[in-house]
Amino acid sequence: MSRRLILIRHGKSGWANGEEDHDRTLTDSGRQDATRMGRWLRDEGFTPDVILCSSATRTRQTEAALSLGPEPKILDPLYQSSPDQILSLLAQEDAATVAVIAHNPGIGDLAARLAATPPDAARFSSYPTCATTVLSFEADDWSQVKDGQVLAFRTPRDFKD
Repeated sequence: MSRRLILIRHGKSGWANGEEDHDRTLTDSGRQDATRMGRWLRDEGFTPDVILCSSATRTRQTEAALSLGPEPKILDPLYQSSPDQILSLLAQEDAATVAVIAHNPGIGDLAARLAATPPDAARFSSYPTCATTVLSFEADDWSQVKDGQVLAFRTPRDFKD
């Protein structure tokens, strides 16, 4: 069975005086970047059946701006998660296409780990805010994913004039 994974780092966020990291909000440019990324994902047909989203404010705001469709599953363990923690949560899903919205370094490290061949993109290794990788796998379930084919990798810079 074919599986598709969409790995999204949250949009650009700022710091308010005394604000906890978990409560940081998107900047205006972070919101615009997420909106553009969502439009691109929809236009390309990269829409998820399930969305797993960190409980942090900036990831929830990114999810809302992406407008990808299904109601997200807000998961506390995705906040500052490692690649192994993300894979553990993913293994609990049955859907063919899953989007994960989380944080660096976990989300970027997972993209690098799962890509059989990394994309020819200088920014892939730094996985900037709102970076998105779409991977395809031949696997019966999510616990078997490895050596994925990168279908696409985009960053907000790809959509700027």
